[in-house]
Amino acid sequence: MLLMRRLLLLSALLIAVPGCGGAPASSSASQPPAPAASAPTAPMPLAAMPKIEGGAIMEHVKVLASDEYEGRAPGGKGDELTVKYIESQFTQLGLKPGNPDGTFFQKVPLVGITAKESRPLTLTTGTGQQTFKWGDDVVAWSKHVAATASLQASDVVFAGYGVEAPEYKWNDFKDVDVKGKTIIVLVNDPAVPDPADPSKLDPKTFGGDAMTYYGRWTYKFEEGARRGAAGILVVHETGPAGYPFSVVQSSLREKFDLVTPDKNMGRAAIEGWLTLDAAKKILAMGGQDFDALKKQALTREFKPVQLGLKASLAISNSLRTIDSRNVVARLEGSDARLKDDYVVYTAHWDHLGIGAPVKGDRIYNGALDNASGVGTVLEIAKAFTKSQPQPRRSILFLMVTAEEQGLLGSQYYSVNPLYPMEKTVANINIDGVNQWGRTKDLTLVGMGASNLDEYLRAAAAEQGRTLRPDPEPEKGFYYRSDHFNFAKQGVPALSPDAGVEYVGRSEEYGRKKRAEYNEVDYHAPSDQIKADWDFSGALEDAQLFFAVGYRVGNADVMPEWAEGNEFKAKRDQTLKRR
Repeated sequence: MLLMRRLLLLSALLIAVPGCGGAPASSSASQPPAPAASAPTAPMPLAAMPKIEGGAIMEHVKVLASDEYEGRAPGGKGDELTVKYIESQFTQLGLKPGNPDGTFFQKVPLVGITAKESRPLTLTTGTGQQTFKWGDDVVAWSKHVAATASLQASDVVFAGYGVEAPEYKWNDFKDVDVKGKTIIVLVNDPAVPDPADPSKLDPKTFGGDAMTYYGRWTYKFEEGARRGAAGILVVHETGPAGYPFSVVQSSLREKFDLVTPDKNMGRAAIEGWLTLDAAKKILAMGGQDFDALKKQALTREFKPVQLGLKASLAISNSLRTIDSRNVVARLEGSDARLKDDYVVYTAHWDHLGIGAPVKGDRIYNGALDNASGVGTVLEIAKAFTKSQPQPRRSILFLMVTAEEQGLLGSQYYSVNPLYPMEKTVANINIDGVNQWGRTKDLTLVGMGASNLDEYLRAAAAEQGRTLRPDPEPEKGFYYRSDHFNFAKQGVPALSPDAGVEYVGRSEEYGRKKRAEYNEVDYHAPSDQIKADWDFSGALEDAQLFFAVGYRVGNADVMPEWAEGNEFKAKRDQTLKRR
């Protein structure tokens, strides 16, 4: 799922960060500064570490992205083949089962829900009504584990950005009870102008240019549910969302979720998205102007607007429950005092399975997204088995399911960890690799979040390479892959991405290849191994990711979040249990 992130941000980097070599580019003013603490002296230089084999990574991709694996969707033939393949690789490496029950598996209970419209979204006023088209105007679903879900003449409220953030003295719900109502909310954070320079965003409010978790659509559904809303509809705008509405439309297929004891009845009955045009029409029906309301929503004085409309929509659900699996292996630490601490590598093994045919091909192989990440973690695991001395802390290799369904496998692990979160010292997540050759740099999403940056920077310098920050922090890419679920539990998490300065290539080359992948291959059957793939860059990156984990595994102190980081308070609370 997060490969689109790579292509958007790296294309932007080619434009936004010209030049090559020299010192690392500094992060934007909206990002927190890198912590003063630096990585400890490395017990082993990068050149002396076990070598990772790029050809071996490619061999894993060939297997996992083959048609036989049917696109690796949870609950299908590809699920069974994939987890068996990963288990066999862990066994061949001599790694221990990662589950204390003696197996390599953590069961992840999922419910698959396929929603169909049974009554269209209809907005009614005292004088008339308007119906909106399923798929074109509205994309909706229900996470209720039930045959039907509906809105029945539900009062409609425009609730700004749908945020309550006490630390920013912000409440979009003030003085209005939305229980049983349908709320319409804007995507992303409030883009509050800087009082000193209205042409810029206020760096003290919602991170300025950088998205916070309040900007994520997942947060908006969570907050609406906490307030008892019956329906929550997010207004899609391509710029703030970071992707076109076609990506939202692609979700009109079976959607998985974790099975909860209340069968998800604590969530809103209806969740979904509206196109910008549909939202404007609905607000106009309520006598409101979209642009004027959006401007009001950028102030702390904003109050929800009751539109005087009634919303009705009915959905029928086809349901099935499955047990998918995270696959996990363990390398035990060599230090009796530290072996109960864990450095965790993650990569998601799933993709989209079999879907709508494109040029006659129905298998969404997911070679780059994320067979390449799985292959890379497997080869990093092999390097750890060869490392001498062995790391003092234990290393966990966690291949998670259902990332494409909403980071579900990592979410399940994060709230049902096999090893305590207070003993989990760091997470390194690999979601796709560089498939086009060596680069002089490496992109780090969320640069400045923790002093894990310094481990990566030190290793990159040994290769003569530099780090670059995410050029589009407003898109919130740090919140869109499996490392985020570890961060939410307070674990410092690293989200590295491919570089952009290709050795011996022009800037136009990188821009062209990324546009080609984004437009043709992303989440398409054509995400397969290509004749021009060159894993030499992926190999160098993998060597860095190994070095970070190895050095954290040997460090005297644990990595730390930067002061002021939104996850630091959770970490401080968690560490009290150590």
